[in-house]
Amino acid sequence: MTVPSNPDPGPRTLPPGAGPGVTSPAETGTGTATGPRRPPRRGWAAGPLVALWAVVLLCALFFLVYAIVLAAH
Repeated sequence: MTVPSNPDPGPRTLPPGAGPGVTSPAETGTGTATGPRRPPRRGWAAGPLVALWAVVLLCALFFLVYAIVLAAH
């Protein structure tokens, strides 16, 4: 008995409903948007927000001390 080496079997060997150009249900979920849909998070994470406010506070303190030193002279 010889096994055909053709990777594209003819319609005789395909299961019912699986003709040429038909995508099987297992292949429909291979896109990049698969998986559960999660709503996008709003706002900043706590770490970067704290770091940003720390930098802003340090800059404000620097200029406040600088202004006090200039006014004292």
